[in-house]
Amino acid sequence: MNVLPIALLALVSSAAPLSAPRRVTLEDALAYAREHQPSLLAARARLAAIQADARVPRALYLPRLAATAQAFEGTANNSTAAYLGAPGVDLPRIGGTRAGTDSWSPYPSTVAALGLRQEVFDFGRIAALEAVTDSAVLVERSLSEAARLDVDFAVEDAFFAVQAARGVLDAAASAWQRSRLNRDTAAAGVKAGLRSPIELTRAEAELSRFEIARVRAEAGLSIAQGVLAAVVGAPELRLDAAGGPPVMAPAPSLDEVVRAALENEPALRARRASAEQQRAVTRAIGAELRPDLQLTASVSGRAGDAPPTSGAQPSGAGWIPNVPNWDGGLVLSWPLFDGAVRARASASRAREAARDAEIQELQASVTAASQQAWLDLDAAQQALPSLEKSLEAGRANYAQAQARFKAGLGSSVELADAQELLAEAEVELAVGRYRLARARVHLGRVMAQPR
Repeated sequence: MNVLPIALLALVSSAAPLSAPRRVTLEDALAYAREHQPSLLAARARLAAIQADARVPRALYLPRLAATAQAFEGTANNSTAAYLGAPGVDLPRIGGTRAGTDSWSPYPSTVAALGLRQEVFDFGRIAALEAVTDSAVLVERSLSEAARLDVDFAVEDAFFAVQAARGVLDAAASAWQRSRLNRDTAAAGVKAGLRSPIELTRAEAELSRFEIARVRAEAGLSIAQGVLAAVVGAPELRLDAAGGPPVMAPAPSLDEVVRAALENEPALRARRASAEQQRAVTRAIGAELRPDLQLTASVSGRAGDAPPTSGAQPSGAGWIPNVPNWDGGLVLSWPLFDGAVRARASASRAREAARDAEIQELQASVTAASQQAWLDLDAAQQALPSLEKSLEAGRANYAQAQARFKAGLGSSVELADAQELLAEAEVELAVGRYRLARARVHLGRVMAQPR
């Protein structure tokens, strides 16, 4: 999520007066965003879906129960009852008609059966599938954590942007007040005949200029408040920032920043988990060629009207499955060779190499971002004392220019220059404090430091 920079806030046009927005502290804004921000809600929903997927392989250990009911009319050479194989119902062949019969006469045939299948030993097949889904959960959990850190950063950035926008508005309002006072002083001087009318004209022009800056700063504050409400996920259109400037902890060294970023960055953990997931996929594909041992059992009733090899003809003319049978057994299956499985395993190993390359790519990006964040914070920290000194000098310069103007020694041009210098110093200090706060927050995001 991007927050409008302060430089753009001063460029927006004026807007209609709005009601005062609700004020929130940074802690309240973060807590609300973590519960209601749409991107975090979506991230949690995706994680829940992946966790549900992870339960699917474990369900393969549960027994499978199936039923079938069938009725046929057709020839029945060498078969007392005809039936089709049904998924989950294993029906062994039982009995037959007289050998050598070649009648084309049709006979009815029925079967009703209940079948059970239970995994006995899968030689690691299911465990390999579990490893794939467990790795997918780790990937999604890391991405969810990255989303939370991104939201935290966006909220803090927007919160400090509101404070900076208010600082710009305060500077613009102070400049307007000073300019109005100077205009009144110039008007009194012109009225008394002590000053030229051009002095009043210049003061009026300066007052109009600072009035425009004040109106634009008000609009800029409203925009920053709207951005804060949006990143928090609040129902209001605007939120205001409550509280003073943040207390900045000492910055760690560059080596500590890089090390923490490489260890803690959730996106990097997600890449590593994705690489492990691909390796698990390769193992799961290979496990498809392992043996599989299952228990099978069925209870059935069947009947056919074709003359049997021996015994009496069942009642019901084959339409009533009244010949009971049951069975139980162990079934061992072993796919000895499957070229497609081997080809899929080879393709998965190629994807493993791609995942490992992606890890190296992201590590380089995280390292560069860590260095940039540390340098940005260092530059912001070094600039702040100079900005404060610039403000002190601007105030002193303005006080001297104002005193000279009131005494008739200075001109409105000199006073306007001093006024502009002071206003610029006030705005630059507000922006400098915002840049310092943002740089510190950005450094914490790069290091993946939770609040």
